[in-house]
Order: sequence, then structure tokens, then C-alpha cells
Amino acid sequence: MESISFLGFLSLLLTLTSFSSRAEARAFFVFGDSLVDNGNNDYLATTARADSYPYGIDSPTHRATGRFSNGLNIPDIISEQMGAETTLPYLSPQLTGERLLVGANFASAGIGILNDTGVQFLYIIRMYQQLLYFQQYQQRLSALVGADQAKQIVNDALVLITVGGNDFVNNYYLVPFSARSRQFALPDYVVYVVSEYRKLLMRIYELGARRVLVTGTGPLGCVPAELAMRSRNGECSEELQRATNLFNPQVAQLLNQLNREIGSDVFVFGNAFDMHMDFVSNPGAYGFVTSKIACCGQGPYNGIGLCTPASNLCPNRDIYAFWDPFHPSERANRIIVQTIMTGSTKYINPMNLSTLLAVDSRT
Repeated sequence: MESISFLGFLSLLLTLTSFSSRAEARAFFVFGDSLVDNGNNDYLATTARADSYPYGIDSPTHRATGRFSNGLNIPDIISEQMGAETTLPYLSPQLTGERLLVGANFASAGIGILNDTGVQFLYIIRMYQQLLYFQQYQQRLSALVGADQAKQIVNDALVLITVGGNDFVNNYYLVPFSARSRQFALPDYVVYVVSEYRKLLMRIYELGARRVLVTGTGPLGCVPAELAMRSRNGECSEELQRATNLFNPQVAQLLNQLNREIGSDVFVFGNAFDMHMDFVSNPGAYGFVTSKIACCGQGPYNGIGLCTPASNLCPNRDIYAFWDPFHPSERANRIIVQTIMTGSTKYINPMNLSTLLAVDSRT
């Protein structure tokens, strides 16, 4: 009996030690669209999904994981850089018990800042629903560790939000004379979208987030899908680049304004446009053979339709900047995350993620 009780005590001690070490690690929360969704849409009746071959072809299991990538996406690589476990999709049944301490990914492919963005994809987790899930998550966390500890975990967490591209690609420019393009001239639409974004960001702050990395949109006019639809000679779409060039500076300005109002550097701006344009405009300097043709797809630039088992598939994903018509390859994602970690204020402002983590570890 004594040996059994001792083994039981030892097991309990190991469990508590594991629990404690997880509680000390920094939680990570992810909000946004397909660039950061790591599988939520697999649990939804939606057409915006990455649950079949060849998605995930370079993941450890070589199977689709719900990520719009050949392997890892940006949140996965950030977790890796922080020495943390990958967050689970919020809808995953495995997100229980001490896995909650790692954080959660609420992102959903197809969504935008606006509620009417992505209606063609049917059931997706719109931004306000993602924030409701974040509240629900906090209730579950409180039940696990108590309200005070749950609040501390959320306050200390890193938050990533990547959203906005679909408000242009899958809303304003989805079809000629879209409802939004008839309602707004482009500059007015950008002002409207940014004003709605402000509400979302303030809500995230009200829900306890104190370190929020906000990425702008990449060069929307340069992705293979837009080259296939709008380009004659492989040049980026001027109209979509114009949208990006209006949107990103206004988001950066908004974050500076919010930080001034709060009196703290809560929001950090990741200049995704410049991060992408470095390898889009000079792929060879980064070891890519092309930044125009997607690895997986069909039609001009492999930019038409979705990546499916019937698509053209490149044999070496590492030499393609784009995996499918819209999303970077894992290797491109690694370059982006490296810039987030160590880049200058041209790319990430007011400080890069390595500096932010170092500052926070001292306080």
C-alpha cells in the first residue's frame, strides 16, 4: 500500500509541476483570417477550408491540418520562436484542461473586419464571434485556474491579429460593381473599414489583451490569384495595391492613436506589406525561383481557383514564395516571422517581438 500511495503522490507531483510550468509560460491568442487559421474551419460547414491534400504536404504527418499552407503558418512559427506549444483551434475538442493554458486560435478563413465580408463562404467565425469565443475561453480558463489567475494569464499573453485583406479581395473587389464599391469610393471605404477595426481592437483591449501584434495586409495586388485575374505581363494590380497603400498607413496611425489614449504600447504594428514586398520584388535574394507563380493551383500563375488534389503541384515548395493563389509557403512564412522577431521599426513598430519579449521578461 505504501509504495502505491508513494507512486500516486509522485504522479500528482509531476502533474502539478507540469501544470505550473505551463502556467508560467506565456499564453498566445490568435484572431483573424486564413493567413492565421490553424483548423477552425475544419469544424464548420464552409467552403473556405484546407482539409484535403495537398494542403499540409510538408507537415510532420504530411496530411492536411486545416492550415492554408504546405506546412506551418505564421502563428505556428511564432509559437516555435517563443519555445511554446502550438495553440489549438478554439473549436478543437482537444482544447481542454491544461491545454487551455497554452492559449487558443480563434481565426477563421474567409472573414474580414466587416460582417458582410466572406458571406459567400457560408459558415465562418466572424470577428465579433471570435471575440465572443475569447470571452467563453476566459470563463473556461477561470473554471480551471480561478478568476485571478485567468485574468493574469490573459493580461500577460501575446495576441496576434491578422485581418483586413478579405475586406478588399472578398468584398469590395470580389465582383465588378460590388455592393460596397457602389456604396463607397475606395478612400471612403478604407476610412470606414479602419473605423470598424478600431472598435474590434478596443474590444480586445477591454477583454484583457495587453500585448497585441496587429499585422497590416500584404501586397494584395501581387498574389498569384490577382495576377491571374488582373495582370497582363505579371505586374501587380495597381488598384489592389492602391487599396493596400491606403489601408496600412491608416491602421498604423490608428494603433499609435490607441497607444497614446491608453498610455502604453499595447498595440504593435507589423508592416506585412514591406515584409512581403522584399521577397515579392526580389525573390532570388531570398532563394525563391518565383514570387508570381503559386506552387499549387491551375491557370495563369497557378492563380485560378483553389488548391486541390487535381491542381498543378510543384515538387519543391521551398523555392516558391506562394503556396497557393493567396497564401505564402511555409518558407515565406518563416522569413516573415523572422522579420517580426528581429526586424527594424520599418517593419515592426514600436518594437520587434524579440525586444518586446525581453522587455516583458524584465517587468
